[in-house]
Parts: sequence; C-alpha cells; structure tokens
Amino acid sequence: MRGLLLTLEGIEGSGKSTQAATLADALRDGGVPVVLTREPGGVPLAETIRGLLLSPDSGPIQPLTELLLFVAARAEHVAAKIRPAIEAGQIVICDRFTDATLAYQGGGRSVPDDLLRRLNSLSTGELKPDRTYLLDVPVSLGVERADKRSGAAGRDRIERASAEFFEAVRRRYLELARLEPGRFLLLRGNDPIDDVARLIIDDAWSLIRSRALPFDGGPNPRNPK
Repeated sequence: MRGLLLTLEGIEGSGKSTQAATLADALRDGGVPVVLTREPGGVPLAETIRGLLLSPDSGPIQPLTELLLFVAARAEHVAAKIRPAIEAGQIVICDRFTDATLAYQGGGRSVPDDLLRRLNSLSTGELKPDRTYLLDVPVSLGVERADKRSGAAGRDRIERASAEFFEAVRRRYLELARLEPGRFLLLRGNDPIDDVARLIIDDAWSLIRSRALPFDGGPNPRNPK
C-alpha cells in the first residue's frame, strides 16, 4: 500500500511550517502514521547541507552552486526518508519540496526551468507530491512575519534577499499553481490560522479517503464524516 506525499510551499513568513505541524498533529489524532519533515534537511547529511545553504557566514553563493546543494540534499532526503515512508504506507508531510526549487532557483535566481526540472526528476526518482498546499502572502507581510520570528539580524542567508527576489519567487509559485490546479490547493496565508488549517486538514482527509487508505479518522473531531 502506497502512502501519500503532501507538501507545503510559500515564501518566507507564509505560515507553511506552522500549518505542516498542525496537519501532522491532526492526522496523527486520527490514527494516521505520519512523517513530518522539511527541505532542505530531514536526514543528517541534508541537515548539514541546510546549514551551509542558510548560514549568512557562507557568504554569496553562485546560483548553480546553490541549486546543486539543494538537489544533493533532496536526493539524500528522498532516498533515506521520504520514499521508504511512502512505500511503507505512511503519509509524508514535507515543508518545501521540488516546487521550492522551481520558485526560488527559477523565479528568484533565474536558473533555466528545463535544468531545474531535470535535476528535480533526477534527485527524486520522479517522485511527485500528491497534493501541494501553497500559502500565498504579500511579500511585505511575509518579511514582517519573518522579522518578528527571528529579528532582522537573525535572518538566514535566503531570508536576507531583496523584496524584488521574493516578489519573483511569489510570482513563480502562483504560476506553478495555475499550471497544475489539480495538485495545488492555493490558500490565503494571511487568513486566520485556524481557517487555513481547517481547509488543509479537510482536504487531506478527502484525499486519504479518495485513495481508499485504511484510516478512518479515529477520534479527530476535525475530520469531516
């Protein structure tokens, strides 16, 4: 029995990490075996690469170098954690995945799309998300939230990019959602957190039921019957 891969995407400060954790808790309450993970990271080697990519001490990184580091982290993450969990019938919830590469390295860094897609395919063995929840927020709000979370001085290397960079990333995310409306669920990340969570949780349960996975929701009161 194959499980599912659910991904959450969005610019910095979109609320995706909070919603990923909330979704994981809700599904676990319903008796679902869940693996909550993130990119870059998720396994020791990929977490080490994450440190290199996000540390301001790394200084400027060439777009191609940055891309290859992200892809290397993903290849290890998929092989060591994501694919085994899915093949074991678990629900994997991943904070960022291949769409982040298309948005950040494509939209933000202007790396050609065909190269990004080839490397995404290579690093994942053509594994694709079953559903992607895209939390869209204005760049100004995302930056404000990121500053409140870690302070301007505490921003990581990517969070320190310009507003123009994040505008380009956001546009690319929205374009991806338009290209694959069957996979993406576009959500307003500036709506109340509980309202956004309800939409994501309800959709996840609908997807689980549509795939006839053996989880009935158990005692979770947020699981619509």
